[in-house]
Amino acid sequence: MAIYELNTPKKPPITQIGIVRWLRHNLFSSSLNTALTILAIYVLYIVIPPFIDWMIISANFNFGTVDIFGFSIKFSEEMANNNNCGRTAACWPYIYEKIYMYTYGFYPRGESWRPDTVFWLTIGVFIVIKLLKNNKYKNIVFIAIIIVYPIVSFILISGGFFGLTHVETHQWGGLMLTLVIASVGIIVSFPIGIFLALGRQSNLKIINFFSTIFIEFIRAVPLITILFMASFVLPLFFTESMDFDKLLRALIGIALFQAAYFAEVIRGGLQAIPKGQYEAADAIGLNYVQKNALIILPQALKISIPNLVGSSISLFKDTTLVLIIGLMDMLAMVNMTSNDPYWLGRETEGFIFVTMVMWIILYSMSRYSKKLEQRFNTEHTN
Repeated sequence: MAIYELNTPKKPPITQIGIVRWLRHNLFSSSLNTALTILAIYVLYIVIPPFIDWMIISANFNFGTVDIFGFSIKFSEEMANNNNCGRTAACWPYIYEKIYMYTYGFYPRGESWRPDTVFWLTIGVFIVIKLLKNNKYKNIVFIAIIIVYPIVSFILISGGFFGLTHVETHQWGGLMLTLVIASVGIIVSFPIGIFLALGRQSNLKIINFFSTIFIEFIRAVPLITILFMASFVLPLFFTESMDFDKLLRALIGIALFQAAYFAEVIRGGLQAIPKGQYEAADAIGLNYVQKNALIILPQALKISIPNLVGSSISLFKDTTLVLIIGLMDMLAMVNMTSNDPYWLGRETEGFIFVTMVMWIILYSMSRYSKKLEQRFNTEHTN
């Protein structure tokens, strides 16, 4: 028995394990850190309880059955004039009534099934790509999706074909417009960024020069300036009879702007590739296109995934700037809907709602990037 007790390892002190150890090392490791921790807890104590009370505990969640019975205007007037939806707490029925504008803008209500179809089609595309990950025909299916999906999505949302009513782009708005601008901007700018990065690395001086000039000029100018130029200067290069859509102008400006940032991110990945990889590709007789497509770019893009996603998230947030050229995205809908006489002064609820939606989307993008990093990680560590 004595031998067993001697050989039994002793448990470390409770201060050296678990949550207590984490607190000591991260929050109370020194006098300064302890003071800052206490100050932070005090600030959170002042801010969070009132916010939770305003947002949830004392808030009004009496959504009723407005949309079912068609009494939305009557409901709005009642909610604005009684004490159940006062100024001391959040009034979420406001979001409930204006949710269509936050989602679709001024898109015709009878045609909302079209953007809904595009949304579910997008989810279906991701499912198909995931199911065919190890299929021998995956490349053919992927190329077909790249070609067909944008065309089908444009026809559904814009209309004008196959008996679908044409919906002008000035009627697009809300979250739908935000997703369209961000998606098109990221997808279109990505291949342009690859070509610009390769151009800046090229030994041909003329290609290197123009790629460098483009990248440095775009990165030295704010996006708001690019949007103004695309909206007011770009039409000057076309004939007067040519009707150049405002949304298309914004998409061109955003795509070119984002391409410059993608180019620098990818160039950083290209510079991180060991010189031996280039020499090995040359040694086995690969030409320039084969060397970059099969050897260099896959490694460079893998290295660049975190920064590429970071740039994509920045672009998604910058889409709110389109309101300055008259495009009504989700953030612009806050001021517009809160000007309703029945809902005056409800901007706070609108901004919080938009913040929550944007956080969910951007956090999902961040988590997806982590999965991509793990999927393409070729350095196995224990």
